[in-house]
Amino acid sequence: MEYFPAPLEKLVEQFARLPGIGGKSAQRLAFHILSLPEEEAREFAEAILDAKRSVTCCPVCRNFTAGGLCPICASPKRDGSVICVVADPRDVAAIERSREYNGRYHVLHGVISPMNHVGPDDLSIKPLVERVAQGDVQEVIMATNPDTEGEATAMYIARLLRPFGVRVTRLAYGIPVGGHLEFADDATLMRALEGRRDI
Repeated sequence: MEYFPAPLEKLVEQFARLPGIGGKSAQRLAFHILSLPEEEAREFAEAILDAKRSVTCCPVCRNFTAGGLCPICASPKRDGSVICVVADPRDVAAIERSREYNGRYHVLHGVISPMNHVGPDDLSIKPLVERVAQGDVQEVIMATNPDTEGEATAMYIARLLRPFGVRVTRLAYGIPVGGHLEFADDATLMRALEGRRDI
């Protein structure tokens, strides 16, 4: 039995399709949209449509851009000899927040995941290999997540890049800042010990 008019039910269903949004959250968002003045609701809808129409992938790094090169690839201040490979455009934003990295990026738009029917050909790996083959790249940093799919993707790409003689590195991982050893799992402790460095 439907509790709400069909258009409102449809709006709730659309919000519920978003990642991380359950039924109650979808309902709350739908009610909020209905409470907006018509002009604000129109601006919200137009922002969605405009982003869908105008946001594309950078022809070099495959990060999101509003046309042409993304700001990172277009910047002459970025170090083109280092490429940080990430799975998702959100990962670029996370690394940029650190303000410690000054190289360029390559966004794969996913990771190899046989369970989800995602293979190497479904990712933007070929453009990465083409960039490295040009000879200007000295280091490729694999910054995929430290889970099974991220590790498999990093190892696969490292094997592909081996013939080019570039240095392929992996982000270090271990005990988080502010964490406690007693709560760390065995794999995290092992990685932390393997990745130790001089102080």
